[in-house]
Amino acid sequence: MSVQKIAELAGVSVATVSRVLNNHTSVKESNRQKVLNAIEKLNYQPNLLARQLRTARSGMLLVMVSNIANPFCAAVVKGIEFEAEKNGYRILLSNTESDLARSRSCLKLLSGKIVDGVITMDAISTLPELQSIIGDFPWVQCAEYDPNSSISSVSIDNLAATEFIIDQLVIRHKKRIAMINHDLSYQYAQHREQGYYNRLRHHHLSYQKICYAEKLSLLDGRKAALSLLQDPDNMPDAIFAISDVLAIGAIYAVQEMKLKVPEDVAIIGFDGVDFGQITTPALTTIQQPCQQIGEIAVKTLLQQIESPNDYKTQHYLLDWKFIQRESS
Repeated sequence: MSVQKIAELAGVSVATVSRVLNNHTSVKESNRQKVLNAIEKLNYQPNLLARQLRTARSGMLLVMVSNIANPFCAAVVKGIEFEAEKNGYRILLSNTESDLARSRSCLKLLSGKIVDGVITMDAISTLPELQSIIGDFPWVQCAEYDPNSSISSVSIDNLAATEFIIDQLVIRHKKRIAMINHDLSYQYAQHREQGYYNRLRHHHLSYQKICYAEKLSLLDGRKAALSLLQDPDNMPDAIFAISDVLAIGAIYAVQEMKLKVPEDVAIIGFDGVDFGQITTPALTTIQQPCQQIGEIAVKTLLQQIESPNDYKTQHYLLDWKFIQRESS
C-alpha cells in the first residue's frame, strides 16, 4: 500500500497522509479521520496501523524465552500466544538464551513503540540488568520470580515441589538419591537444589551427589547420568532430574548400563511435558501448568498496558501436580 493510494482515496494531499502517519498534531481532525478510514478500506495488515494511530499501541507483545528448544518454554509460549490472540494481540518471539546482548537488542522494540510490553523467561540473575533497560514499560516475568521485586511474575513453588519429590522417593525406600541439575543462574535450579538438600537432611540421608548438565538436552541428561553411575560401589538408587528432558536422557543411560528403571534406579523429572508419557518406562514427574502460566502472564501484562496508573505488582504462584508413572 502506497501513501499516494491512501491520499487518493481519502481526498487529501500526500503531505497530509504523511503527517497523520507520523502522528503530527497539526492535522485537522476531519482529515485525520479521512486518512484512517482510507487505511481501513485498503485493509492494511488487518488495520494494525489504523489501530496504532488511534490507540498509540502496536498490538504486539515481545516474548523473550531463554531456550525455545526446551519443551517447557514452548508450552508456556503456546499459552501466551493463545491469550494474546484472544485479546487481539500478536507476539514477537525471541530466543535470547539469557544473553544480555541479545536481550538489549530485542528491547529496543519497546522504545521504538513496535511492541506494547514484554514477557520474559530469563534467568533471575539477568533481571537487574533487564530492569535497567526496560524501566517502566509493561513487563511480566515467567518461571523466575522475586517476591520483593516490582516486576510482576508467574511461577510455581519449585522448592515445595522438589521437597515432595524427595519425600516420594524416600517412601519408596530409596536412600541414595542423586540429582541432575543445570544452570544455577536460574532461580528454579537454585530452589530445586535447595529442596533436594533440605529433604536429604530431614531424612538423615548422607548420600548427596549432584551432576550439572551443560545443556537441557537428552544427550546431556544421558551424559550426566552416566557420570553418576560410574562407581558400581557407590551408585544412586534414584535420580531426580530438574527437567523431563534431562530425566529421559537419564533413563537411556540407566538402560545403557544394563540396569532396570525403577528397580535398580528410580527416575523422576520435572515439567510434565507430553513426551514423558511415551518413554519406556513412562516418566514420573512434576507437572507445571505451562499453558496457564502463559495465559496469566498475558492477562497481567495487559492490565499494565490498559491501566498503567492503577496497576499494582502481582506475584502468582500456581499449583503443580505430581504425576506418578512407572519410572519411580
